[in-house]
Amino acid sequence: MTVAAAAYPFDQVADVAQWAAKVRAWVQQAVLKGADLLVFPEYAAMELAALGGAQVAADLEAALNEVVRHRAAMEATFEGLAIEFGLTILAPSGPVIEGGRRLNRATLFGPAGRIGHQDKAMMTRFEREEWSVEAGAGLTLFDTALGRIGVLICYDSEFPLLARALAEAGAEILLVPSCTDTEAGFWRVRVGAMARALESQCVVVQAPTVGEALWCPAIDVNRGAAAVYGPSDTGWPATGVIAEGAMDEPGWVVATVDLDQVAASRSGGAVLPFAHWPEQAAQAARLHVAPEKLRDA
Repeated sequence: MTVAAAAYPFDQVADVAQWAAKVRAWVQQAVLKGADLLVFPEYAAMELAALGGAQVAADLEAALNEVVRHRAAMEATFEGLAIEFGLTILAPSGPVIEGGRRLNRATLFGPAGRIGHQDKAMMTRFEREEWSVEAGAGLTLFDTALGRIGVLICYDSEFPLLARALAEAGAEILLVPSCTDTEAGFWRVRVGAMARALESQCVVVQAPTVGEALWCPAIDVNRGAAAVYGPSDTGWPATGVIAEGAMDEPGWVVATVDLDQVAASRSGGAVLPFAHWPEQAAQAARLHVAPEKLRDA
C-alpha cells in the first residue's frame, strides 16, 4: 500500500466551507501522490475552534466545546472524502464528550464509510491537569482491506505494551497521529514510534501538526516532521526510516510499504524481537541487586 502522513498546519478558518475546502485540497494532493491510506494528526480537529470567533478560540474550555459542536460535520466530511476517492483515512483526532467524559478520539474511514474509532489511552499532563481530557477504554484493531491497522495517539506510542497488544492481535501497521509543542516532545514520540516498529517488526506512520496557531492556546505552537518507519532489518532501510519530511515543513510524506515484509521479518528477520518478546518476563523476574564490595580499611 502507499501511505501518506500529513505534517498539517493550522489555519484560522472563517467558516465550515473554507475548512472543508482546505481538507479536500489536502486529500486531493495525497490522491495525486498515489496514496491509499491517509493519516492526519492528533488534535488537528482543533482548527475548528476558529469557527467560534477569536474569543472562543482563545479560551481552552470554550475552544474544546466549539470543536465538539462541529464533530459530526467533521466526520461527515472525512467519510464523504474516503468514499468519493476510495481511500482509507484516519481523520484528525479531537475532543468528544460522552457520558460527561472528555475523550481524544481519532476516527478511521474507508471506501465504504466509517470503520471505527480509537480514543487516546494515555493522557499527557496537559490533558490530565489542565484540560480534563480522560483516557479511553482500551484498544481497537482495525481489520481493513489494506491490512490490519492499530492506532496509537501521540503519547500512546511511548508505552510499549499498547503496541505489543495490537501487534499480538495482528496489527501490521501502527498509525501515530501526534501534536507536540516542543522539539523534545516531537522526538519523544518519534523515538517511541521507531522503537515500536523495531520491537514489533512492523510499519509505523507518524503524522504531526506543524507551525503556529497563537489564536488558540490548545494548539499554539507545533513542532514535528512526518515520517514512515520500519524495523532496522533485512529488506528495510538500515536506519529504520522509510520516508521522512523536513522539520516543521507542511505537506505529505508518502511511502509505499509491503506488509508481506512484516510477516517475513517476524518469521525470518536477522533478529526476532517480536517472537522473542515473551522471554523478557522470565529474565526480569530473576532480577537481583549486586552490592558493591567495600575495600578493607
